[in-house]
Amino acid sequence: MPHSSLHPALPPSSPRTNLAWTIGTLMCLLAWDALGQDRALAHAFGSGNGFPLREQWFFVQVLHEGARRTAWLFLLLLTLGVWWPMGLLRRIDLGERLQLAVSALVALFVVSSLKSLSATSCPWDLAEFGGVARYASHWALGIVDGGGGRCFPAGHASAGFAFLGGYFALRRRQPRAARLWLAASLAAGLILGGAQQVRGAHFMSHTLWTGWLCWTTGWLCDLAAGLLRQRFAFVDSQLPPDPPPHATT
Repeated sequence: MPHSSLHPALPPSSPRTNLAWTIGTLMCLLAWDALGQDRALAHAFGSGNGFPLREQWFFVQVLHEGARRTAWLFLLLLTLGVWWPMGLLRRIDLGERLQLAVSALVALFVVSSLKSLSATSCPWDLAEFGGVARYASHWALGIVDGGGGRCFPAGHASAGFAFLGGYFALRRRQPRAARLWLAASLAAGLILGGAQQVRGAHFMSHTLWTGWLCWTTGWLCDLAAGLLRQRFAFVDSQLPPDPPPHATT
């Protein structure tokens, strides 16, 4: 039988594989925190006089304001694409399109919620960078550092990382596009997070934790979507078949 010219659908990654990646990256993040690399890296861009590139036009207008607006516009298009698909979205089914949009929204909600509860201040708020706060680990729960707080995890990096869940939604029918989507989402999150690092708005761990949270959220959404697909398939299998149409005389 000749091979189809269409890309074959791939089965979803095994839970063990995804769990291994999730735990492995978590261990790396915990090691980064334990080694105290945040402040050392921040001092590469700032000093007691602050961060020279804090108000630099490209970082502020393009990589911050422009990227934020672009991300929300892209999310709006993905949401509309659930019902009116175009381009790549036409190659996946309704459930996968819904999973793609919902996983991004849930990831943004998770990051935003944790950020609103955080007492961790931004690097530019710290006394060692010209501010008034004292450094405290984001794991030092209940400790107020004297700054404005609400800086962990990195909200701006989620404008790229929030779309990591699209990898899972696309992988079954469009494996090549899924890999490209994954690479683009990772690159966008790291670039946006790096820009905020240079400006003094975040430590690197803030960005890395945002990436991990968005990846994990996307994976959990995929597991939930898989359970729903199985549930609906089971319900459909229990329904009686449609009666045959009446023959015309």
